Parts: sequence; C-alpha cells; structure tokens
Amino acid sequence: MFFEKPGCVGNAKQKALLVREGFTLEVHSILSTPWTPETLRPFFGTRPVAEWFNRTAPSVKSGVINPDALSESEALTAMIKEPLLIRRPLISYNGKSACGFDQSVQHDLLGLPTPDAGIEACANTTNVACTPQ
Repeated sequence: MFFEKPGCVGNAKQKALLVREGFTLEVHSILSTPWTPETLRPFFGTRPVAEWFNRTAPSVKSGVINPDALSESEALTAMIKEPLLIRRPLISYNGKSACGFDQSVQHDLLGLPTPDAGIEACANTTNVACTPQ
C-alpha cells in the first residue's frame, strides 16, 4: 500500500518510479484514511519521533508544532488530528511498513537497486499546503 497526499508532486514522482520498477500500487489518501495510533505507529518503526513528521507541513513550518519536543503519544495524537503532519509516503510492502521515501526505504524495504536520493524532497517550497487535484 502507498499512502499519499493527493496532488502532491513528490508523491506522484515516487509512484511513477515504483511503476517503472514494476510495482503495482494500491494507493490511498493519507488525508482521508481513518488513522488510529495502532494503525499509524507501525509505519515509523525505530525512527526517532522527530523523523515521523513532514517538515514542510504548515503547522511545522510556522512553529505551531515542534516535532523535536513531542513524545510518541503526543506525535500520534497530533498526526491523527492533522494528517498533513505525517511524513509521506507511508508504504506497506511484504509485511513491513515505513514512512518517507529516503534511500533506506527504497533499498531496504522495496529492494530498489539504485535508490534515488532526491526523490523524497517536497517540491513545495512555500508555506502553503499543496492543494489536492
């Protein structure tokens, strides 16, 4: 499964890369999925809480939410309330789950031979959330 923010340019590039590599995707909206702590927590594995967050989310960029200061429970509560805070994409594959699309996710989880180092970055450099298309 691939949980994305609809309309996100970065997620579109990630999906295109996976399709080129032969993956068949089951795509879901990260915004409309009814998250609970039990369904969301497994995607973060052993990553520190601060790495669970989408650093380009308006609440993070404006300083309303400080990912470095939250406990695991506080982070999950905030993300369930405001899914834009969740680092994207969330991926579930072969019984394992991960967040983001960094090289470790691409190589270790998905087995991609040559991970693309620049494909996780958000194309939106403004302080405005991307509008779903």
